[in-house]
Amino acid sequence: MIPILMYHQIGEPNPKGTPYRGLTVHPRDFRRQMVWLRRLGYRGLSMAQLMPYLQGKKTGKVFGLTFDDGYQNVLEHALPVLEDCGFHATNYFVVRMLGKTNTWDRAEGVPAAALMDVQGLREWFAAGHEVGSHTLNHPVLPGLSPELALNEIRDSREALEQITGAPVKAFCYPYGKFTPELAACVRNAGYETATTTAGGLVRRSDDPFALPRVAVMRSTLLVRFLQKCLTPLEDRKRIRQEQRLT
Repeated sequence: MIPILMYHQIGEPNPKGTPYRGLTVHPRDFRRQMVWLRRLGYRGLSMAQLMPYLQGKKTGKVFGLTFDDGYQNVLEHALPVLEDCGFHATNYFVVRMLGKTNTWDRAEGVPAAALMDVQGLREWFAAGHEVGSHTLNHPVLPGLSPELALNEIRDSREALEQITGAPVKAFCYPYGKFTPELAACVRNAGYETATTTAGGLVRRSDDPFALPRVAVMRSTLLVRFLQKCLTPLEDRKRIRQEQRLT
């Protein structure tokens, strides 16, 4: 079983009471998490690099490392840590929001945060990390017509390939929302993997277009972080149940 870590922002968290404050991990905590995984003998891989392990063609102490939305603070704070640790990661970009902010969060009262522009995306890619798609506009895909959903999935891939000059094989469903029909659409559009927000470690038998991840939050303490990464979800539930009974 393999963990795929899910991060959003790496920076100074917003003030207490701010919606979705937990999605921003402090740079100090992110570095500590990566350093400890390296000390334990794990290697952080992009989704493309992780594929042979997910398929059972390779074995080893590895984990997937993903960032949603393409925030500028990931480039500023996470990239140096990844380089120091020798890890690689996948960042899922929202094509039409490059150089803008997370406007899809505005209605929830989330403060605006800068997203990488085209130059930042190319810097991420040039550093050896993977560029993945998070659609054109970050919509709730199941709420769109099949034609519009296809455009979001297919056209975002084509646009990112024009920017990088390389194939784009990784997709991430906005808000983690999808249907079997959308998963088939992602597969038919030429992607090789698609990640969700469902929690848990990946089994070899899991659908590559509905992969679970381990959400890393601001409040995730180091010991808890390691438990979430290295312990299957059902074992964590069993341990919690045993703790309640003792």
